[in-house]
Amino acid sequence: MSQPPLRVFLTGASSGIGEALARHYAGQGAQLGLVARRADKLSALIDSLPGGAAQHIALSADVADSSSVAAAARQYLERFGLPDIVIANAGISVGTLTEEVQDYSPFEAVLRTNVLGVVATFQPFAGAMRARGHGRLVGISSVAGVRGIPGAGAYSASKAAVSRYLESLRVEMRGSGVSVIDIRPGYIRTPMTDVNSYPMPFILPAEEAAKRFARAIAANASQATIPWQMGLVARVLNVLPNAIFDYLFSKAGRKPRNLIG
Repeated sequence: MSQPPLRVFLTGASSGIGEALARHYAGQGAQLGLVARRADKLSALIDSLPGGAAQHIALSADVADSSSVAAAARQYLERFGLPDIVIANAGISVGTLTEEVQDYSPFEAVLRTNVLGVVATFQPFAGAMRARGHGRLVGISSVAGVRGIPGAGAYSASKAAVSRYLESLRVEMRGSGVSVIDIRPGYIRTPMTDVNSYPMPFILPAEEAAKRFARAIAANASQATIPWQMGLVARVLNVLPNAIFDYLFSKAGRKPRNLIG
């Protein structure tokens, strides 16, 4: 007997890692609910995927608005039923400086999108997955959450918060059959990193990153740093004395301000 198609609900699907994940899962015959703010980009993406609109649904929503995500979730549930995998991938990044008054709004936007957006994405499905007894809730955090990156305080804080939130949720879901997976990317070639003018070691193409993410998800890894080399870097950063970390990173390149991507 053939297996039913995998059902995947994915945010931030219109470009970068999200688009690469959509193409990967569509190639495996999944039924996708693709969520992003840009409806035109989603429609064009779905038209280019195997199965097209007969197999997938475009769901225009902003993860910073929980009501719009809930509405998107209802549309997916009505068409395909409860997903097997929910991937909270949507995120934004911008250089920020605390002393700049105008940077308060970017701080707020990054934290609302990157942290509360994950909660808004999981909330419509978590209880039903627990009741069913299986499912995967996947959050995309970042190696940038391991230590505070100068000039990227909002982004580092948001990704550290995502990892801690996922850890809490993982323990809450223990024994339920629902896996909670923290994917921590290093540098991935996407529009978000294209604006960076500094060296990005071990950078991966989005397509390759998507394959590695999917393998970690299929393996029910509680936490996976991709690529693995950045996992070693993260371990070193974690144990560096503050004085050494501060000296080294005071010289690091910084993400441009006022360019949210």
